[in-house]
Amino acid sequence: MKKPQTVGIRELAAHLGMAISTVSRAMNDRSEVSPETRKRILAEAERLGYRPNQSGRSLRSGATKAIALTMRTDIGRTMSGETFFMALSEGLQSTLANVGYDLMILPCASDQDENEFLYRAVDRRLADGFIISNVQRIDPRIDYLRKWHMPFVALGSSETKGDYAALDLDFAGVAETSVQRLASRGHKRILLGLTAQETNNNYIFLAGFKAGLEKAGLAFDERLVLRLHDRISGGYELASKLLAMDDRPTAVLLIQETMAMGLYQRLGEGGLQPGKDLAVIGFRENPVCRYLTPSLTSFRIDLKHYGARLGEMIIAELDAATKVTGRSDFVHEVWPMELVPGKSDAPA
Repeated sequence: MKKPQTVGIRELAAHLGMAISTVSRAMNDRSEVSPETRKRILAEAERLGYRPNQSGRSLRSGATKAIALTMRTDIGRTMSGETFFMALSEGLQSTLANVGYDLMILPCASDQDENEFLYRAVDRRLADGFIISNVQRIDPRIDYLRKWHMPFVALGSSETKGDYAALDLDFAGVAETSVQRLASRGHKRILLGLTAQETNNNYIFLAGFKAGLEKAGLAFDERLVLRLHDRISGGYELASKLLAMDDRPTAVLLIQETMAMGLYQRLGEGGLQPGKDLAVIGFRENPVCRYLTPSLTSFRIDLKHYGARLGEMIIAELDAATKVTGRSDFVHEVWPMELVPGKSDAPA
């Protein structure tokens, strides 16, 4: 694991067993700190290689007063009009602003290593806390942030061990509910469209899909699980593969709703009508998909409210980081989503 280039004020304070505010006052030669204490702090700072943060952090407060949200950029999804992070950020920024913090968005290009990207941001002390997205099944970023005692919240679930805060949508519940809905309408062969990425929500969605099949008394067929790009072109490719199958599924469940746009287009080119010849359920009710015909059955989440809750959680992590005693109250929340019936999932 890559080691940070310098020791920050948080690590220096932890090493000394002192409050960050005490260390900060000593570094600024404040009169409230005794000469003996200041001498000890300065000696340890020199020994450990502490250097003032070059990101513009105020030495007086020892903080940037900023929270960083890391996100993976994807030109395909951006061109599709993806709105998830912008809608979430509105509620997040509003909550942070109430306590004097700003939101900093750190976009990681698709050709960059997400782990190294996060490590550099932490090394440079760009923010007082981090929110990591695109969470992997086993995510090294979580171990890194925990090791260096950096307050953070994972926007997504992970199987990475340890105590940490996480907020996620109910991928398993959506998948299970969707399968049961389709099965109750007579569908027995249901195709599952996952993304090509190794994000953990793929595995959670698949587990919910299997649970739904089991409850409906239907067998799981791994040939009916496809991994594609989470964009319009991925849906187009999925439909092409479906049209080439000898024993075609009668229904499709998508983990990424914008794939439905490509799916609809390719089905039309193949002479099939969504909602009539093939039932379709998408993951999230997305403004981008509102003009699809027939209307897409999907699930609703108030992203502004969701973002506000994310803000509350990272603020709680910042507050907890200032406490001397240990803690055992790390929150891991899974938010339910509300079914919004459309006309895309007619009976078989």
